[in-house]
Amino acid sequence: MRKFVMAALGGTLAGAVLTTQVAGPLLAQDAARNASVYEQLDLFGDIFERIRAQYVEEVDAADLIEAAIDGMLTSLDPHSSYLSPKDAADMRVQTRGSFGGLGIEVTQEEGFVRVVSPMDGTPAADAGMESGDYITHVDGEALMGLTLDEAVNMLRGPVGSEIIITVVREGVDEPFDVSIIRDTIKLTAATARSVGNTIVLRVTTFNDQTYANMTEGLTREVEALGGMDNVAGIVLDLRNNPGGLLNQAIEVSDAFLESGEIVSTRGRNPGESERVNAEAGDLAEGKPMVVLINGGSASASEIVAGALQDHHRAIVVGTKSFGKGSVQTVMPLASDGAMRLTTARYYTPSGRSIQALGVSPDILVEQPPRVPTAENEDEGRPQRTEADLRGSLNNDSLSEDEQRQIEEEREAAEEAAKLRDDDFQLSYAVDLIKGLSTIAMAQ
Repeated sequence: MRKFVMAALGGTLAGAVLTTQVAGPLLAQDAARNASVYEQLDLFGDIFERIRAQYVEEVDAADLIEAAIDGMLTSLDPHSSYLSPKDAADMRVQTRGSFGGLGIEVTQEEGFVRVVSPMDGTPAADAGMESGDYITHVDGEALMGLTLDEAVNMLRGPVGSEIIITVVREGVDEPFDVSIIRDTIKLTAATARSVGNTIVLRVTTFNDQTYANMTEGLTREVEALGGMDNVAGIVLDLRNNPGGLLNQAIEVSDAFLESGEIVSTRGRNPGESERVNAEAGDLAEGKPMVVLINGGSASASEIVAGALQDHHRAIVVGTKSFGKGSVQTVMPLASDGAMRLTTARYYTPSGRSIQALGVSPDILVEQPPRVPTAENEDEGRPQRTEADLRGSLNNDSLSEDEQRQIEEEREAAEEAAKLRDDDFQLSYAVDLIKGLSTIAMAQ
């Protein structure tokens, strides 16, 4: 027994010695790091005071500090930034779906301002701005060398005022100017319409109205078609959707999933990781689904597309998405401002990160350039048929109901052809839904 006690005591002493031997250097390293941080803070204070005392013009101390904070945050990644009290208030208004501006989501790449996506029904979209455009000048002033916040401030202005932006676009040899009249941007986050028996849900952004707008529209269109039994399928159009609120992306995904993971977020510390699972209930009742994406689909849009793709709940059609796979947390500050800080990466249910890679479509479908009508010599010329000939015989083999059905099918085919001309990607998605619906009914 005495040997056991001595052995235990020896083990305790050995453990204490080992802890001391290991902890000593670690504590020393930590102290050295803290000393280095304090030295750098002293350096910052020294530079701050010299600027205030010796700069050629008098500067505002608050402006200096805000600039230093913003520089510290923007050095981390393109999505971390400082929000002044005004910018923070504007952001809160924007998430509610109404704000002033042009209606474009922008980011910065190597000093250039790049358009992530124009928003539907906004001045920028009406002026022809496209995802992937680079903005080089605003009213003749170059944006090169400015921070993203500074560039965005130049794009902003009073409602009703004109702005001339210079655009560089891939495939266009020379830069060109675009005139846009600033307006109050009132976004309907989601709309619904029917193309034949296919319901098209267009989600333009993820603000706090998205899920409600989408479900209301879906319910209305299902009723108009006479119930879900008459619905061939659903197209979820996320093209040029720059993202927004994470919780809304989760709700939209959950609307069409019965179970399983929707998204996981992993922060710096393992304890900060979160996993969100779907709850039972598919609003589409298992009907075929197609998700449309393109290079303007970012962030929350990619969460939805990735979740439905990984669960094989939808076929993703279009072109590769933007590739923003990080989560930003907006933290209020005592000054009534806020800081937007990247705090986590998000992962799709299969465990893939789409950061810088994007979501790849299951079926790659490019949107072809529109052909000018002047080049189409036959446009507007009606095609003559036997029925147009004077004195032609009637078809006596069909009843009136059968003839009416043929006419309705012909009109539907003409509408489909028009849709192909107007929006080839959407037309492809609708045709795909028809095929999947036909297969499902045959089984």
